[in-house]
Amino acid sequence: MIEALFNQPNYVAAKKLLGATELQQEAIASNLGAIELPGYKRVQVNPAFLQQLQEAVRTQDNNQIQSVTPQIEEDPDAVSSRLDGNNVVMEKEVLHLMQTNVEHALETQLVTGNLLRLRLAITGHA
Repeated sequence: MIEALFNQPNYVAAKKLLGATELQQEAIASNLGAIELPGYKRVQVNPAFLQQLQEAVRTQDNNQIQSVTPQIEEDPDAVSSRLDGNNVVMEKEVLHLMQTNVEHALETQLVTGNLLRLRLAITGHA
């Protein structure tokens, strides 16, 4: 019974999004940490991940949702304006970090909401 609650497609998708957001935070940290490294190329979570996850959620098939995996890859759109070839722009990274933090907070609330509903079902109060 409880296992079925954790295998609901929306819950599985929310956890996938949460994991992808954490991976994006790692990519941003890597980018900011290497901002002075000559030749460093900006990395990001594969932008196709969200589209693939949306398509998997439409099927409501947990196996398909589970198979969608975020990957960190080099950003092909980032262009270097520096002589050393590094293409990280601090202002853009900080903006991405703030956006990612908001996404993380929302996704955490989605997962927590499911757990609170479970708690309500078990105990009768939140």
